[in-house]
Amino acid sequence: MIIRSVFAFISFSLCLEAKNLNVVFILADDMSRDTWGAYGSKDCKTPNIDRLANEGIRFDRAYCSVAMCAPFRQELYSGRSPWRTGTLPNHSKSVRGTKSIPHYLQPLGYRVALLGKSHVGPKECYPFERLGDVSKEEDSNPEIIKRSIKFFDDCQKKDEPFCLFIASHDSHAPFTTGDQSAYDANKLMVPPYWVDTPELREEMVKYYAEVTNFDNLVGMVRAELEKRNLWKNTIFIVCSEQGTQLPFAKWTCYDNGLHIGLVLRWPGLSQKGEIVEELVSIADIAPTLVDELGGNLQQGDFDGKNIARLIKGEAIPVHNYMYGAFTNCRIIDNRDRVFPIRSIRNDRYSMIFNPRYKDGITSNITLSQALRFIEQGKPESSQVPNVAASWVVKSNKSPTEHELIRKLHYRPEYELYDLVNDPHELVNLIHEPYYKEIGQRLKKALRKKLKELEDSNPVETEQSFIVSPKL
Repeated sequence: MIIRSVFAFISFSLCLEAKNLNVVFILADDMSRDTWGAYGSKDCKTPNIDRLANEGIRFDRAYCSVAMCAPFRQELYSGRSPWRTGTLPNHSKSVRGTKSIPHYLQPLGYRVALLGKSHVGPKECYPFERLGDVSKEEDSNPEIIKRSIKFFDDCQKKDEPFCLFIASHDSHAPFTTGDQSAYDANKLMVPPYWVDTPELREEMVKYYAEVTNFDNLVGMVRAELEKRNLWKNTIFIVCSEQGTQLPFAKWTCYDNGLHIGLVLRWPGLSQKGEIVEELVSIADIAPTLVDELGGNLQQGDFDGKNIARLIKGEAIPVHNYMYGAFTNCRIIDNRDRVFPIRSIRNDRYSMIFNPRYKDGITSNITLSQALRFIEQGKPESSQVPNVAASWVVKSNKSPTEHELIRKLHYRPEYELYDLVNDPHELVNLIHEPYYKEIGQRLKKALRKKLKELEDSNPVETEQSFIVSPKL
């Protein structure tokens, strides 16, 4: 009886302590996970993120559903699938009745604030305390720190727990911040999913400079928390968002677009240097925070799941599959082009479904010039190529490079990749006899899920999203 009473008291005390934890979530903008040292980068400098991963947890199989800003952020904050919130296209807003983290934590006494880039709406679905956006034209880190300090100090003064989301613009093109002199274009290692050109290398320098600038922000925010004795009682999370605007990441269902970087430290819950290999979704963040901080969840509140057991170090699968989508409409240059993409992943294989493989092409603003160059045959000398277009005009291309250039716009009906042996998704196994059964199993699971989501015909789904170019 005494033992039970002691155990109950300890549990009650831990519960009270959990409810009083603060939260700081720092979000990048179009940043591929493989630029972080924690995920194996040898070139890009991210010491603060790497330190956090060593002291806390690194998630190796974390995914989002759509590799575009607005769908990603609304999935993160609501914990709901973009199919459910109506946010499959970019620049979209959630359907009426969508609830998000502020709805659950504010009644518990939390100040739930958003500082920096928003890209979510409407306000009634995302009722954050708005601390304002920051400039993309210059380094916004000092301004972010200034506003964060004001927020931290006010919360401390009023003895209020807080949940602060800091949304940086760093790593979203055009690249304007960071110290580009820290990188030598000629010494960078070009990943095998890109074609090596001078234009690409120059862009990589600018991109890496912004990644490092974002990493600096992570260190600056941490320092302010430590200075105020808040670090020991703050859940600290850093996320890459979806992949870069450079080819085969954002605006796709490839792994470099949907596979995200996610590291965190959770006082009293996470263990030092843990690596979570189970599948997790960005939609899992909201229900995990709400549930563990004392919220009262009802069935159907979230599509994501509480992953606290994974954070504690229990290797228990939470998801069997991760599903992904791309909707081409509402993107600059391609508002009316219909080329939907859907995908499914388990812990080893990824399958991508391109319904319009016969009569359509995929594209986005970063690929439009490359498409024109391909159609022209030979571009005019006055046309300065961007990254993707520089691939087209490169001389002495290898067979692999020719295939990558074709892959920019033309995709087969199904693509199947072994993520263990081919993490860059370069070899399509869909027609290999050995993988036939695996492909059939993934196709069946994907069709079943799309039917549940009322998205059995992705072409019709996308056509319903097409809006006037004026919007």
